[in-house]
Amino acid sequence: MKKRMGLAAVLVSFVFFVMFSSLLIIGLSMRLMEVMGIIDRNDISISFLSYVLMLVGVAIGTAITALLSRWMLKPVRNLIEAVDNVAKGDFTVRVNGSNIPELETLAVSFNKMARKLEGIELLRTDFVNNFSHEFKTPIVSIKGFVRILQDETLTAEERREYLDIIIQESERLAELSTNVLNLSKIETVEIINEKKIYALDEQIRLAILMLEPKWSAKNLTMEVDLESINIYNNAHLLQHIWVNLLDNAIKFTDSGEIIQVSLTRVGLSIRFCIRDNGQGMDEETMQRIFDKFYQGDASRSMTGNGLGLTLVKKIIDLTGGSIEVDSSSGKGSVFTILLPSGMSEE
Repeated sequence: MKKRMGLAAVLVSFVFFVMFSSLLIIGLSMRLMEVMGIIDRNDISISFLSYVLMLVGVAIGTAITALLSRWMLKPVRNLIEAVDNVAKGDFTVRVNGSNIPELETLAVSFNKMARKLEGIELLRTDFVNNFSHEFKTPIVSIKGFVRILQDETLTAEERREYLDIIIQESERLAELSTNVLNLSKIETVEIINEKKIYALDEQIRLAILMLEPKWSAKNLTMEVDLESINIYNNAHLLQHIWVNLLDNAIKFTDSGEIIQVSLTRVGLSIRFCIRDNGQGMDEETMQRIFDKFYQGDASRSMTGNGLGLTLVKKIIDLTGGSIEVDSSSGKGSVFTILLPSGMSEE
């Protein structure tokens, strides 16, 4: 394998080659002028002095280039070292800027890449940790209660209670598996297909009715104000949005409170708003609610898997819409969604 020259050696060699070529051209030019009689051939001192000065110039230029190359190439060496660290898994590394515009741009781009990789690595770690926890918890619970049911001294009422818990944990596990599968499918989607025109207000009403056992069990009041609106989109995907947002509002709203749902037309867009009087969120929770498996309730006293809002955000992004959250601790939350109707003014 041929040994390649270092960048500094290449730079010095290039400067030397340029200066030597200049010297050669000047020498040939002087020789040509001597032949043409422009320069006196017998005046040896002028020719000798010219050649000496040119050789000294080449030596000085090459020496200066060799000295400056270390300073000029220091940002490049730092960048190479930083790239090696990233390849080893250290995404916290950053490189300093440079007075050279091109190297400054390269440093900025590298730092941006490193920050994104650091964020992705953090999400990956959180995903693995939370994913294993969320799957392990219901499995351990089911296993424990099944062993308890082996006790023949249990009463019929105790057996029914433990079986209900097993059913709930099984449903939680099934819901988690479904959400993971749905999210994995949607994350690979770039363009929404299978669109059709349908009544969006009717779809939201059906979602509210589907969750009626949950909000009735907590004695919640649903205040619904839905404008009659058609939309051109994928009905199956949008169904995930309404079900997840409604389910979250029901879950975090105290018994006897009110949940407000509205749907209005805004030009060629559609605004959906859901307001609850629940626990609300602090600033940190609001910034992370769309992260995979993130749950603001650190005690995990609320059932859930932290995938619902991640799914909602991904679908809204695919439709070209937007979602905003307004909340504060103890004062409830408001989720506002803007979606393109996909319909003309007519």
